[in-house]
Amino acid sequence: MKMRKMLFAAVLSVFFLATGFAHAGDISLSAAASTKDAMMEIIKGFNTMQPDAKVLTNFGASGALAKQAVQGAPTDIFLSANDKWLDFVVKEGKADVKNKGVFAYNKLVFSGKKGTSIKSLADLTGLQRIAIGTPASVPAGEYAEQAMRAAGVYEELQKANKLVMAQDVRQALLYADRGEVDGAFVYQTDAMLAKEAVILLVVPDNLYDRVSYPMIITTAGEAKAEAKAFYSYLSSPESQGILKKFGFVTEK
Repeated sequence: MKMRKMLFAAVLSVFFLATGFAHAGDISLSAAASTKDAMMEIIKGFNTMQPDAKVLTNFGASGALAKQAVQGAPTDIFLSANDKWLDFVVKEGKADVKNKGVFAYNKLVFSGKKGTSIKSLADLTGLQRIAIGTPASVPAGEYAEQAMRAAGVYEELQKANKLVMAQDVRQALLYADRGEVDGAFVYQTDAMLAKEAVILLVVPDNLYDRVSYPMIITTAGEAKAEAKAFYSYLSSPESQGILKKFGFVTEK
């Protein structure tokens, strides 16, 4: 037990070093990795209105971020890439479900080497290495597994050791962009940022649950005027415009 406490303290120390020490007026934001580029621009827009408010960002896999929040990492606002991990934070008493909202929506695509012929998910069996986010903690990987199971190819690919697990969706994209895998399941918004990889297939919507980004202000965040202001700004027309520019869907 003592060793576990020491390990947790070490993890929190790394978190604080990565995000900076939070002051009373700071806003601690934990958000899905796939929202990073759009979110950083949204934060710039918010800072033009409230220059004294500092948003401390923590981007990563939704499952990892949710567990950090529950274990005590500073989290005023949590933005997940699926409902499961946000609901986990609520269930653990860190936020009130009445404050739950939807940030945006996305689509799942398969991205890889230009010239690779993929007409359907059935064609994946002809590839050698396919990157997906680890389904247990990465929503993009969970959506990908769901789609591959619906297409009847997941178990075959798994048994053949063709699936390369990534710690988050951005790492999966990086593998594809570097040519380290034949392709990767990523969000459409991530694929738009690739330098070399291209979208080979837009995964049919009926094969997986709709990709949504639920967001919530935590109990700690509710006590901060700055956090409440930023949470409201995330639903503003300015933020919605930025999201559309980065390829997110904002309509229900």
